[in-house]
Amino acid sequence: MNRIYTAVKEDSEEILALYRTFINGAADWNEYYPNKESIEFDLSRNALFVMKNDKGEIIAAISIDEDKEVDELPCWDRGFSPGGEFSRLCVRKDMQNKGIARQMIAYVLDILRKEGKKSVHILVRTGHNLVHKPLHFFICKCKHNGVPLCILMQSRWICLRTILAAVSQSRKAVRKSVKSSQYRKQRNF
Repeated sequence: MNRIYTAVKEDSEEILALYRTFINGAADWNEYYPNKESIEFDLSRNALFVMKNDKGEIIAAISIDEDKEVDELPCWDRGFSPGGEFSRLCVRKDMQNKGIARQMIAYVLDILRKEGKKSVHILVRTGHNLVHKPLHFFICKCKHNGVPLCILMQSRWICLRTILAAVSQSRKAVRKSVKSSQYRKQRNF
């Protein structure tokens, strides 16, 4: 049975090897990113999580990110602060399409909810498969020519955010718990 754990220093090389299998993929990772420093930063904050199979092999990884530049993007509705961010989600290629990414995201969302976060935002590279529909992520309206995009690190990103209540409640219940205008602002694109 696969289980999710907080990563430890001994997992670093295996995590880096997993990251390296996605170089030049849709997320636009390369030989410089993500790197050992990314892993060390995540480990120092207990913010890197892995899923291991019965053999103890890492089959997925995800981190709770801390990036001031992303947090300060104008597209995030400050009414849903404090917000968290997850990033560097990857699932070993032979284990994809088995619901593992969804399990990893749900695990991190639960942690962020327990930390008192009201929302979670992510940046998804344009051209990447979007995971927002089944997880109730809403495309945010950024101020880049009226398109829900931002430009960071010379790349175009789709800005997604979810209200943490939306993950565990139906959309109807979320509409009742959030002022209508704020909800419409989050879900319209």
